[in-house]
Amino acid sequence: MRASTPSRPYDRIVPIIIAVALFMENMDSTVIATSLPAIAEALGTNPLALKLAVTSYLLALAICIPASGWVADRYGARKVFRIAIAVFMLGSIGCALSGSLEEFVLARIVQGMGGAMMTPVGRLILLRSIDKRVLVNAMSLVTITALLGPISGPPLGGFITTYASWHWIFIINVPIGLLGIVMATLYIPDVHAERPEPFDFTGFVLSGLGVGGLAFGLSVMGLAFLPVGVVAALIGVGAISSAAYFVHARRTAAPILDLTLFKLPTFRASIFGGFMFRLGIGALPFLLPLLLQLGFGLTPFQSGLITFTGALGAIFMKAAAASVLRRFGYRPVLVYNSLISSAFLAACAFFVPGMPFVGMVAILLSGGFFRSLQFTSINTIAYAELEPRQLSKATAMVSAAQQLSLSTGVALGALIVEITLWLKHSPTMGATDFPPAFLAVSLLSASAGLIFARLRPEAGAELIGGSGARSATTDKDR
Repeated sequence: MRASTPSRPYDRIVPIIIAVALFMENMDSTVIATSLPAIAEALGTNPLALKLAVTSYLLALAICIPASGWVADRYGARKVFRIAIAVFMLGSIGCALSGSLEEFVLARIVQGMGGAMMTPVGRLILLRSIDKRVLVNAMSLVTITALLGPISGPPLGGFITTYASWHWIFIINVPIGLLGIVMATLYIPDVHAERPEPFDFTGFVLSGLGVGGLAFGLSVMGLAFLPVGVVAALIGVGAISSAAYFVHARRTAAPILDLTLFKLPTFRASIFGGFMFRLGIGALPFLLPLLLQLGFGLTPFQSGLITFTGALGAIFMKAAAASVLRRFGYRPVLVYNSLISSAFLAACAFFVPGMPFVGMVAILLSGGFFRSLQFTSINTIAYAELEPRQLSKATAMVSAAQQLSLSTGVALGALIVEITLWLKHSPTMGATDFPPAFLAVSLLSASAGLIFARLRPEAGAELIGGSGARSATTDKDR
């Protein structure tokens, strides 16, 4: 079954429904950032240890996302979408009821399991409904609505934490989720493949152990949360499982993660270039609230009002993204904009106590503007050379890589702050402990330009009306 083209009013509702899920997930990832110090105090731990709550959520996404395409094909996108929202709501309630770091991390994992299905399945519904030449505009429409989440998240989280209790930042997901379930039931078609491939259970286990072991092991390193031997075992199991999956995928007719997609230059650039770029972006929402609250002494609400301006800048760019890409082309935008975006990220290293709010807001607003263009470009060029039958697995791989890069960025940013504290022999975080982290992650983000520079000059022409454009809806998924 295929949804109709987005030219009719009915079809404009579907992207908004998908955006409800993105709104809930994105708001949850930003609303927690401004509340980390308060949550840490309530749970009897330190704010850096709470990176486990951030990374465990993102890791659950990365581990479970590979199965999302097959599950949607087998059981129907509408059913999976509704169940995913319900699981996310259950995890949110668990977070609000948590009384320890362990309980909080477990609840975040449940949230991640729900989010692992919500976003990629929603994106898959969208991809199967539209022509490639209007993909940029369609993705922008979805993202504009979804970005209301990060815009409202930091100030809302700060306001609730300052004037009520941090528990309510998770409870607000319940009415949003219920609305999403009702709208999905009414309007989303039950899209599924006519002949789904057999589920690659071995590949799912190996990829999950590989991603989870490496990323979680690296994220807990140096925290004294787990014994050194356990951390080493996690990293070792992750490395061995990853290598085993590569061998398995070469011998399996229908692997859960199709590595042959990397033969496509645009897909390869989106995955690897996007991974490097998102390392810095993943660290930003974790580091900035800590700097503003622990370094500058601001309240969570004040911190949220400053932090949200980055998402506001992203909103302004979404309306212009398609025009910019048509004017300059994908390769120049991806190369030069990665440098511009990284420069604004590095500028956060020069925030100092007493700096006028207007100066910080201007930098964050401008940075969000250019990061939004980069995200739209990276997210859409991944699908430039794909055939319809490849969309399910490609969407799962893109979503998994995105979440893994964000999780790695959080772990890396926290690790650099920890190293800075260790070198200073200081147990207390201050404003001077954050600049090295901002500078390091901005350099990593800028290095993505080297990957994008290898694209062909005409890369992405299929998406912006250039020569060789072809429809994404000419064939049925098989």
